[in-house]
Amino acid sequence: MDAILSIKPQFVEEIVAGRKKYEFRKKGFKKPVQKVYVYATTPVCKIIGEFELGCILEGKPNKIWALTNKLSGITEEYFKEYYSNKDIAYALEIKSFKFYKKPINPYLAFGKFTPPQSFCYVSRDFLI
Repeated sequence: MDAILSIKPQFVEEIVAGRKKYEFRKKGFKKPVQKVYVYATTPVCKIIGEFELGCILEGKPNKIWALTNKLSGITEEYFKEYYSNKDIAYALEIKSFKFYKKPINPYLAFGKFTPPQSFCYVSRDFLI
């Protein structure tokens, strides 16, 4: 099983530059995921690359921040605001990121496409 993650363009830039090695989520995957496709949100609105999913860290936000902050690609202030009033944080390890030379416009490639609010599952052959 694979997934598409919606990620804001400023964080996509940090991933592409190699400074962001963890993507943070408020909810974890319920199904096993191997590959993640990165959908850059407005104004880009394209699938810009993919990565192999490494480990998924789960725990109290302050613990997750202590483990990931040097490779987070975000500020501590942003992290704390994102997880305010949350008891559990999820950090998805970004391994082997591959940037597409030609980003995929999902609206043209797939016709009926709705960007996921956070993520959605896709079959392994979804790009074929």
